[in-house]
Amino acid sequence: MTIQLSERAKQLIPLARIMSFSPWKESYSDELIKIFQDADNESRYLTDEDLANLVKLVPSLSPSLEQSQVLRDNASTLVAKAREQVLVHFPQIMEPGGALYPPERAEACWRDFWHFLRCITYGVAGAKPQFTSPDGLKNMQLLYQELRVPLDAMIDGLEQLKLFSLQPFSDEEQTQLTLYFDHLITALKQFRTI
Repeated sequence: MTIQLSERAKQLIPLARIMSFSPWKESYSDELIKIFQDADNESRYLTDEDLANLVKLVPSLSPSLEQSQVLRDNASTLVAKAREQVLVHFPQIMEPGGALYPPERAEACWRDFWHFLRCITYGVAGAKPQFTSPDGLKNMQLLYQELRVPLDAMIDGLEQLKLFSLQPFSDEEQTQLTLYFDHLITALKQFRTI
């Protein structure tokens, strides 16, 4: 079974891209930005080859790239743990009548967590805590409204994703990495204001 999408949702999906590399042009070369842009265009995490190329271009990014790699390597586990907590906090959400029913609808939301973490890893890798596109977020807000996405559960999931993602890092790294997660969490909380 697949989810039936409205025409409006189909129009909004390609516009709801939350990354923006345009401001990065002030700090980084086109060659570096292309590595990030290609990964984003393909909806994938940075590969080991990407990371190696990035550190050659900007050696000072090495610590950030290592942090990004840790998050990437644990993405599936981190998303699974966040999902478990969302189901604890919203126990009826996947049952008939719940906001994430039928199961295909829930899978789309869990995929969003995976993509949120992917975008956060780009921000971390590039040492750019303000990594989102205002236009992309606006379109995601409209898409979430169109699809009646349970915003409280999504924000809770992102909070859980942050909690689990920070665990492997030192206190100092956690303080730094919190900025990236909080940037996206704050953006999603703004979705409530319309």
